[in-house]
Amino acid sequence: MNQALNPQNKQILLQVRELRVRYQVKDSSGFWPKNRQLEAVKGIGFDLHAGETLGIVGESGCGKSSLAKALIGLIPSTSSQLHWLGQDLSNTPIGRWGSVRRDVQMVFQDPLSSLDPRLNVLKIVSEPLRTHEPGLSADQLKAAVIETLHKVGLEEGVLYRYPHEMSGGQCQRIGIARAIILRPKVILCDEPVSALDVSIQAQIIQLLRQLQREMSLSLVFISHDLAVVKHISHRVMVMYLGKMMELGPKDTLFKRPTHPYTQALLDAVPKADPKNERHKTLSLLSGDMPSPLNPPSGCVFHTRCTRADAQCSAQTPLAQTSADGHVFACWHPIVRA
Repeated sequence: MNQALNPQNKQILLQVRELRVRYQVKDSSGFWPKNRQLEAVKGIGFDLHAGETLGIVGESGCGKSSLAKALIGLIPSTSSQLHWLGQDLSNTPIGRWGSVRRDVQMVFQDPLSSLDPRLNVLKIVSEPLRTHEPGLSADQLKAAVIETLHKVGLEEGVLYRYPHEMSGGQCQRIGIARAIILRPKVILCDEPVSALDVSIQAQIIQLLRQLQREMSLSLVFISHDLAVVKHISHRVMVMYLGKMMELGPKDTLFKRPTHPYTQALLDAVPKADPKNERHKTLSLLSGDMPSPLNPPSGCVFHTRCTRADAQCSAQTPLAQTSADGHVFACWHPIVRA
């Protein structure tokens, strides 16, 4: 387990307020196709502290990947306040983010498709260095790549191999090597183990934790696997249909969830004790998540919530923060002793 981390005593690296991501999509449901606006992320806000792992969970389509890509500048965000080490990036074009582009790196979901099949490992891993430190010689680049490969558990013998010649776990280690070779401060991990076998997943999670300790990294770890998120995170954010439902310390959120959606996600995870499984009361979700093109009014979760009433369908709940920093947005939160 990760050791407890007190965010109050840690430097804030990334401060996000009211981040929104919108896409233009073509709606062909009518006689005349027309463009419509899909809001994938709706006013998300949080702080990321030095040395912290922030887990982000939610069902497929809830906006997790859009959030991560907006944080790194791969897609534009709107109406947002984004501060990196106190520097306001809100109105700064992505091309002028400067050192932020090397301090924040990303590890993607599919380890094979995220690597250029035309390049060997040496060129793939050295590419960030060639971009940010063009004065390095070929020998210096090779030495830096070999050192980085050793950090992720790969030997020098893979330098001239291509992605298709390697396993999924090896490809993901290469992706991690490419992300850390610039010695960034933050790594965004977008479902980094979902495409891997269970045994390989555990190895990659252990590798990320080891690198975090050795390099003082902060991680944003996106996953739909609550067990993995619980294992690696300090704090956890729960998203639904582009909005934040709950955000809090890992232990508090898993033991005493406040939002009904968080409780439903936890109830859906099978436990090893069949006796307790038979007798516990479940709050399982019914139906599918509504289309983000036609989100429900009021609380976006009210159409699947067993605690919803007329207020939930009419008014959007405001985020509330408890004394210990636990944030939730619900008109009828679960009260825990």
